[in-house]
Amino acid sequence: MRLLDKVAIITGGGRGIGRSIALKLAQEGAKVVVTDMNEETAKEVANEIQKNGQTAMALKVDITIPKDVDEMVQKTLNELKVIDILVNNAGWDKVENFIDSSEDTWDKVIAINLKGPIRCVKAVLPHMISRQYGKILSISSDAGRVGSSGEAVYSACKGGIIAFSKTIAREVARYKLNVNCVAPGPTDTPILEIFADQPKILEGMKRSIPFRRLAKPEDIANAVAFFVSDEAEFITGQTLSVSGGLTMI
Repeated sequence: MRLLDKVAIITGGGRGIGRSIALKLAQEGAKVVVTDMNEETAKEVANEIQKNGQTAMALKVDITIPKDVDEMVQKTLNELKVIDILVNNAGWDKVENFIDSSEDTWDKVIAINLKGPIRCVKAVLPHMISRQYGKILSISSDAGRVGSSGEAVYSACKGGIIAFSKTIAREVARYKLNVNCVAPGPTDTPILEIFADQPKILEGMKRSIPFRRLAKPEDIANAVAFFVSDEAEFITGQTLSVSGGLTMI
């Protein structure tokens, strides 16, 4: 097991990609802290991990609230003593043409997809620096690399997370910390329910992907597990697209 006894925090771990990441890291031996705004789904994932004989705890966390993030870090340290891994997965979007969007929507998208992950990184860095060990992995998006119609501000945030991660990777390399991003393409998660009554859009997505299918959450989780393992100890400041060949950059 690549992550035996490592302590990993996953934000937005209650469903979708976050759930798959939590289960995968636990399978690899990590002690997993599943955080989510929805405490019930976080507990369900933690319970699933515990039933498999692995260690997990669930926390209700809103990454847009500084107090929640600070308590997430402190509760993890109180219970599990260290933080080896942070996976910034929590995200949100409202798909609409930019011309139709409102500033209130921009603020919410930025608070969750850009400022929230930045806040989480700031919260764990002092501990990781003091130990000279830590893996930070942020879930970006191919929208942040090539753009995505109907997701202008979201794309800006995801591009910002890539640039932020590269900068932090440079700043903390002296402390032997690794900071990377995984950028999913279209993935079969609950967010795609918005297209449930528009099957032509979903079929169009699949046709645009060389592998002719959407990513599964497990596809993303497998990439994350590699990046946060010591197998990737000489990789930092990088962004890996997991998109079935949709983007090749």
